[in-house]
This record gives sequence, C-alpha cells and structure tokens, in this order.
Amino acid sequence: MIIAVDGPAASGKGTIARALAGHYKLPHLDTGLLYRAVGQTVLDQGGDPNNEGDALAACTFNDKLLEDVRLKSGAAGNAASIVSAHPAVRAALIQRQKDFANQPGGAVLDGRDIGTVIAPQADAKLFVRATSAVRARRRHDELVRSGATISYDKVLADIKARDLRDSTRSAAPLRQADDAVLLDTSFLSIESAIAHAIELVEGQLVRKAPEGL
Repeated sequence: MIIAVDGPAASGKGTIARALAGHYKLPHLDTGLLYRAVGQTVLDQGGDPNNEGDALAACTFNDKLLEDVRLKSGAAGNAASIVSAHPAVRAALIQRQKDFANQPGGAVLDGRDIGTVIAPQADAKLFVRATSAVRARRRHDELVRSGATISYDKVLADIKARDLRDSTRSAAPLRQADDAVLLDTSFLSIESAIAHAIELVEGQLVRKAPEGL
C-alpha cells in the first residue's frame, strides 16, 4: 500500500505522514529532506542555490546528511525551495523516491509532488493545507523553541515566497492531484488532524477495494 501526502510548507503533512506510517506500519520518507540536503550541500560548498550546475553537483550528498539537524533550519528550507525548482535536480532525485515508494509492502511519502509525479498510482492520496498565517505561526513557534531569533513577519514572508516558487515552478509544481482528498489543518489540533487523515485514507481504501472483499 502506498500513501501519498502532499502540501505546502508547515501544513502538517510531515506529522500526518509519520502518524500514518506508524498506524499502518509502513516505512516513511520525508522527500523534502532530500531537497534540503541538496540545498544545505550547496551552501556548505559555497555555491548558489539558483545555479542549476551547483545544485546538480550537490545531489551526490552522503545519506548521513539526512540526519543533520541543520536540515531543519530556515536557511536549508529556503535553499531547498530554490534547488527543487531545477528540472535537473528533480530528475536526479526522482528514482530514489520512486524506489522507496515501490518497495515490497508499500510506503508513506510526503512532499510536494508525490501524488502527481512520484507515486501517481498511490492507493491513497492526501493534500494537506493550512492558511499561510497559521503555517507561519507554526514555523515561527518551532524556530523560537529551537533558539532562533526571527520575527513572525519574516517567517510569513518566507512562507509566501516558498509557496509562490513551489506552485509556479516548471518542474513538478505543487498542486493537488485530481484524485487526492483535501485536508485543511488550519484549525485542527494535531490529534484531530491525524484522526481525520486516517479516516480519509480508510475511505479511499474502501472505495478502491475490489467488490466482494
């Protein structure tokens, strides 16, 4: 069984995807970490995330980097949004994601293009969203807890800029798959969002199950 969870930054898709993976006992991949790793590598190498050559060269990062706490930083997130717009970078990382999705038993993946590009055949698809103001508040609170000093207005501006890049890029733009179910988490607690996500997935699985089973 493959479950695809897509949505913009700080919508709650990662938390929901991890919960779904635990509920269904499936492996989970946060595909955004791959792009954060590329972005962080570009920064570490003194390159320019806007330069496709620099970004493509960074795609050979060591898998150990995926455990680096720096990938959760705002700088890595912004760099990830920029490098993910390069078609060559997406092409370099796409097979790794497809292999993960198609492993025996299935998997849960979250990102921007899972239901549209990586696993269009997914058994269940969710598109998780929340208002930009709510998402900025969540991200700002997270950054403050980690010790960062940044204003809410700056975080909101960054969120809006990432949304624009993600939705208007030529390569696999962020969009809701035609057969994905929408889940708006703007005014839901984490527990309520997870419970609703499981309910929505169950509904899709029932609809797709062969008659008589």
